[in-house]
Amino acid sequence: MKSLPRWDLTPIYPGPESPEFLADIELIRTKSAELEARLADEKSDLQTNIEAFELILDHMGNLGSYTHALVSTDTTNAVYLKAFNQVEDLLLVLKPLSVRFMRHLAKREDEIKDRGADDPYAYVLQGLLIEQKHLMSDELEEFAADLARSSWDAFSRLQQSLGSSISAEWEDGRMKTVVELRNMATDGDRAIRKKAFEKKLEVLEIHEEAFAAALNGVKGATISLNARRGWESPLGRSIFQSRIDSEILSALIATLEEAVPLFRSYLKKKAELLGLENLAFYDLFAPVGKSAKRYSYEDAQAFIVEHFSRFSEAMGKFAQNAFEKNWIDPEPRKGKVGGAYDISFPVAKESRILSNFDYTYSGVSTIAHELGHAYHDSKVMQRGGLLAKYPMPLAETASIFCEGLIFRGALEEADEEERIALIDAFLQDSTQVCLDILSRFYFEEEVFKRRKEGDITARELNEMMLDAQKRTYGPALDVYHPYMWAVKSHYYRPEFSHYNYPYAFGQLFGLGLSKRSEDDPSAFVEQYDALLSVSGMKSVRDVGLEAGIDLRDRSFWQEGIEVIARYVEEFKSASPH
Repeated sequence: MKSLPRWDLTPIYPGPESPEFLADIELIRTKSAELEARLADEKSDLQTNIEAFELILDHMGNLGSYTHALVSTDTTNAVYLKAFNQVEDLLLVLKPLSVRFMRHLAKREDEIKDRGADDPYAYVLQGLLIEQKHLMSDELEEFAADLARSSWDAFSRLQQSLGSSISAEWEDGRMKTVVELRNMATDGDRAIRKKAFEKKLEVLEIHEEAFAAALNGVKGATISLNARRGWESPLGRSIFQSRIDSEILSALIATLEEAVPLFRSYLKKKAELLGLENLAFYDLFAPVGKSAKRYSYEDAQAFIVEHFSRFSEAMGKFAQNAFEKNWIDPEPRKGKVGGAYDISFPVAKESRILSNFDYTYSGVSTIAHELGHAYHDSKVMQRGGLLAKYPMPLAETASIFCEGLIFRGALEEADEEERIALIDAFLQDSTQVCLDILSRFYFEEEVFKRRKEGDITARELNEMMLDAQKRTYGPALDVYHPYMWAVKSHYYRPEFSHYNYPYAFGQLFGLGLSKRSEDDPSAFVEQYDALLSVSGMKSVRDVGLEAGIDLRDRSFWQEGIEVIARYVEEFKSASPH
């Protein structure tokens, strides 16, 4: 197979030391000073102030996305790290400016209310008014912004750097990074999967104190800041940031808990098909059925474009453009972070996608997932920066919807044995997004509870992780993953706690939307694009109601589980070969 390409960031900036990059840094400083002066005048035009703030947000987004993209593909590159720190320095300007912008809005609350509910900014401005009520004093907010760089943000970077660079000896003195070892979880040879898993645990144990210090640092800072700002709990703030409410989250979690036996039954059948009494954690991604099919990167491109185009010509063209213009970085390599993500560039009106492509169907599906994010970005980036920031649950909806397009397309072309392999791949992902996410939700709740009392040791974190996994996977596994807390970067996000339930939300919401798309495909395309376009402007509940969905009603979430259940039943009818 051909070597994998790397993404092209030069249309964003020619380089991290280029005049264009440095000019944008200076632009933010200049425009911020100008806006500061306007905010001091309570009679200045409010809409002009909003648009000036959005311009700053867009350019900061461009710079931040660019340096994040650089560092995540080469976490030890000194030039990239310098550029990253230059942009981080701008937070000392932007965060106090954001505080003053919210204070300015508070002084003009009556004027904001007079703009009316039909104003496209109505919901977002009301959210900012609530957030400003949770601000500390200006002095403390500035101090927190300054302190972040060398404390909780630094801990987050430490986890990212360690997770992408530490390695274990494999054979003949050759080294494999943790990312490379994780990618071996899909190998058809159980001995290789087991060896890779054990090597990964060995190297994570060596560095467990560093990971534990990082997690304690991030979670401790989160608890302190939330308390100072008057948030009830990290989960309460997460609910606010997600633009949902506790009733929606309760309905979702209750549905996931009720579905635990369904996922365990799938895992028991998978063990049978693999000739095992029980699965180990390293068997979760083992191929079942006709698993020898490998996808070249070119195969992945053709497949994704074809099936995106079947749903929507515009979506197909969007994906084709992303491949042709090298928006995607699929090559696993030393120094590159694991996993996958999409990142947007608001000024350039483009996105980039990082993945670690492994030539499997799962690798194809991952790229489709991230292209779903990018397509979503393309819809909201036509609006101002304040209206383009959609919440995490809706972010995952778009990506999982696109996974569904690929999955259904693959099933159409599959013979009986390939079909079982594809259904297994779908159920693997569904198990991760529902069952494993539930374990992560339990774990993070316990972390916050324990962290209030003091530092948590690596051993205690392992025990907590195992408890959460046993609570969800139960007897379906006989070997668990005690260091999952060390490898999941989601736990190390100081700005967003409980970066877990949005995935389950997206999975089940996306499955519900997929069912509606089958009823009237041509009409749904327009509705779908409109839903994405307004996703940064409304509460999640209101977005759902526009599609005729009440997200507080458990019966809707159960519809998504029923889709999964149909595939579980088909999978359970398969015979071992």
